[in-house]
Amino acid sequence: MNIALIGYGKMGHMIETICKERGHNIVCIIDVDNQQDFDSPEFASADVAIEFTSPTAAYANYLRAFKAGVKVVSGSTGWMKDHANDVKRMCKEEGKTLFWASNFSIGVAIFSAVNRYLARIMNSFPQYDVRMEETHHIHKLDAPSGTAITLAEEIIDDLDRKKEWVKGVQRHADGTVTGTNDVPADELPIESIRRDEVPGIHSIVYDSDADAITITHDAHSRKGFALGAVLAAEYTKDHEGLLTTSDLFKF
Repeated sequence: MNIALIGYGKMGHMIETICKERGHNIVCIIDVDNQQDFDSPEFASADVAIEFTSPTAAYANYLRAFKAGVKVVSGSTGWMKDHANDVKRMCKEEGKTLFWASNFSIGVAIFSAVNRYLARIMNSFPQYDVRMEETHHIHKLDAPSGTAITLAEEIIDDLDRKKEWVKGVQRHADGTVTGTNDVPADELPIESIRRDEVPGIHSIVYDSDADAITITHDAHSRKGFALGAVLAAEYTKDHEGLLTTSDLFKF
């Protein structure tokens, strides 16, 4: 495949390495200092562009890639609140293709399947309350993480006693603490922690007077995320529309 990279930070570099290991060609790399390359023939020659940037840049990147006729795989989070409906419309009505996931890790896809199954079981056991915690490196801008929000929404879909997720305690990189986990019974609090260079830890806790059940995904590095993004690009080459990990991983 011919692959373009949009965003060339730590994740972009790791994706580049994995693409080459899997025999793909990197035809264009776009970062903040060469935005004009969206209009280059090299970018237009890409089968798929893999995009990992920021919540404020992602949507504009999609538009420029779509204009060039290039499919996009993206792991950027934080843009959906303002632009989700527009992206869905473009993919459904205008023939654009975006494979988006809050997390591309194969392990997280498995963890997500376990999360959904456990929530269905716990729907019959109201003595267990549920809360969540996510920990990421100090450079991560959004909180809760996109992965935590996705996991929380999966729980809410299957747990009748929870109606919405809310921000819980926020432990910031500078050591300050804000927020609370003391919320109404029908809300699911997500505690967010920012420290060191943690790639990502997500825990879901069901707690009762008798005991607690905890499931955790702990990423050792960004490699799992990068490999999943490349697998998604390989899938996207031959598929169209608005795609996600449930299309790629059939759990």
